[in-house]
Amino acid sequence: MSDPRQIILSGNRPTGRLHLGNFTGALENWVSLQDEFRCFFMVADWHVLTTDYEHTEQIPENTRQMVLDWIAAGLDPERSVLFVQSRVKEHAELFLLLAMLITVPRLERNPTLKEQVRDLSMEEGVSYGHLGYPVLQAADILTYRAHVVPVGEDQLPHIEITREVARKFNRLYGDVFPVPEGRLTKFARFPGLDGKRMSKSLGNTIDLADTPGEIATKMRTALTDPGRKRRSDPGRPEICLVYTYWQKFAAEQSDEIASGCRDATLGCVDCKRRVAEVMANRLAPLRERRADLERQPGAVDEIIHEGNARARAVAADTLGRVREGMHVG
Repeated sequence: MSDPRQIILSGNRPTGRLHLGNFTGALENWVSLQDEFRCFFMVADWHVLTTDYEHTEQIPENTRQMVLDWIAAGLDPERSVLFVQSRVKEHAELFLLLAMLITVPRLERNPTLKEQVRDLSMEEGVSYGHLGYPVLQAADILTYRAHVVPVGEDQLPHIEITREVARKFNRLYGDVFPVPEGRLTKFARFPGLDGKRMSKSLGNTIDLADTPGEIATKMRTALTDPGRKRRSDPGRPEICLVYTYWQKFAAEQSDEIASGCRDATLGCVDCKRRVAEVMANRLAPLRERRADLERQPGAVDEIIHEGNARARAVAADTLGRVREGMHVG
């Protein structure tokens, strides 16, 4: 731990290939943090089990695909530790120990849990593991003695639980953990092709690995200004989904596009075709890096293996301090 920089821990559940919503929401931010912080990025495979324990056979390939996209987008295994949660058993040990320091009523008051129960219609079936999800997340963070955790606003209640547990542990057993700060990241709700939040479950995504042809085909289905019935009708770019894509991927052209939309010199079909080309060009370096890595047999597995080893070294040091402070193990 000789690196003087503060430590960041963040992660994703392994969901396979990533889409533009993942990229604009978290991944771009992670890439920008690598020079400022000592970064640990975790494949949160145990967290999948809280809501989908019946399809575990998908986890290994989903992990591989997600890590491919991480690296293609700019996460550097030389500068950041990329690892799989379940390959670092210290997470489970610390989860067990921290679970002794928090009450069930405190976990039941977690507003994020209440939202998940409502959204997933789980009123009759919240598992013990799902209830304790924030404690496992606290263990993930504290295992690496992280100072900063980049999160969206919906995750702030979980960070507060981590802070409470860290303070209680330090008061009882000695100062082992920094009390981490949640860094509120503007997780832009990047819209999918139907105008709703981009999500695989809604089938409205553009993936980072999509080819130019796939992007063009998908963009043809994208919603536009519903009030623009004919090619000659003036449009309203401020309510058009496609214009949002222009603002993200070619902001320097957005004024021209908006003007052409408003005076009807630019039709929706041509607008979609042009923005699809812009997006494909912007994502080309990511696709190329991904393809290069896929052509190297075992390369991703080796990166994950090395990241796991680096993560375990830090985790073992932390758990040694925890056991000494608690006089257990």
